[in-house]
Amino acid sequence: MRRADGGVLDRVPGQAAAMAFLKQAALRPHHAYVLAGPEGCGKQLAARAFAAALLCPAGGCGQCRHCRLALSDRHPNEFVVEPEGRDIHVEAVREEVWHPAFRTAPERGRKVFVIREADRLNPAAADVLLKVLEEPPADSVLLLLSARPHELPETVLSRCHVVPFLPLSEGFVVRTLEDEGVESDRAILAARLTGGNLGRARRLAKAADGLGFRDVGRQALTWALEGSSGALAAAELVLDAAKSYRADLKDSLEEDLTPFRDERGRDEEAYRGAITRMKLRHDRLVRRAERDYADWVLLAISSLLRDRIAAAVGGGSDLRLNLDVDPLPELPVRDAAWALYAVEEARAALAEEMNLNPRLVLEQAFLRVGRGMAA
Repeated sequence: MRRADGGVLDRVPGQAAAMAFLKQAALRPHHAYVLAGPEGCGKQLAARAFAAALLCPAGGCGQCRHCRLALSDRHPNEFVVEPEGRDIHVEAVREEVWHPAFRTAPERGRKVFVIREADRLNPAAADVLLKVLEEPPADSVLLLLSARPHELPETVLSRCHVVPFLPLSEGFVVRTLEDEGVESDRAILAARLTGGNLGRARRLAKAADGLGFRDVGRQALTWALEGSSGALAAAELVLDAAKSYRADLKDSLEEDLTPFRDERGRDEEAYRGAITRMKLRHDRLVRRAERDYADWVLLAISSLLRDRIAAAVGGGSDLRLNLDVDPLPELPVRDAAWALYAVEEARAALAEEMNLNPRLVLEQAFLRVGRGMAA
């Protein structure tokens, strides 16, 4: 029996209108939806909850195996597509959407396809997706997530129901974290460092070493400001921390695969396809782990430099991102501005060009930071 009260869909905070729509949609779903809203507003959490409601025989009870797997992106009938580098390529859409959409589902029930950052579909990938949207299988629901829905092809957008998500205020993120047991100061810090991104704020606030990347960034900045040798040491520090993060991430796959293995630890035949997809997705995550961690460190450095600039022009604590750290009083504002420019250019380079060597990008950025002090 399908639920009328929403179940897991009631657990997505701060988006009452969007979730009210999805609760009704779960009863008689359309074939495709675009969840549209800024980064960190809860689109991914909503997509997981909606997938659970569609895959759970009870409509999203939140307790059964179907819900638990869907809420962690591990359900055999759920297919997730996300950018590989800068774009979503046609091969990914063919393998993760086109082919499984027209095949029998691994388990009884619907199939759910989740395309993250859907505005990054390249033209060939969008054309393949359009063919599925034009003749959608009756047992399939597609969820496209995008912070820039206007960049989706009109032919794709017009065949989907658009569900708008609103930005979350800093106050809402803070209150949500406090309600979950996070101390007030930590909640405020997490909300500001992540720009109101609730998912990132929650991970930062609750992780045992949630601010580890900022500690690395602060040390790297200190060394970079000492000159060329310090800049090279700073790059090495960031790369070593990124490698440790990647190593920890690699170990998480075995735990994720446990529900699909028998008592002897062997892969169950019925879930071979799902296991293969999970391994491929995990491999992509691991491959970009070091680059992602480097970006977090650079983001932390940017926040520290921004605080210094804000303090230098008379900004109060209400403008600071890092409430628990002094805003680098020893750094002249001109040098802080130059360093911020160099760090943000490095972040853009790492995000836009996957073939760049992260070591060279980091070394160049930190050398530029040091040269700013010497000028």
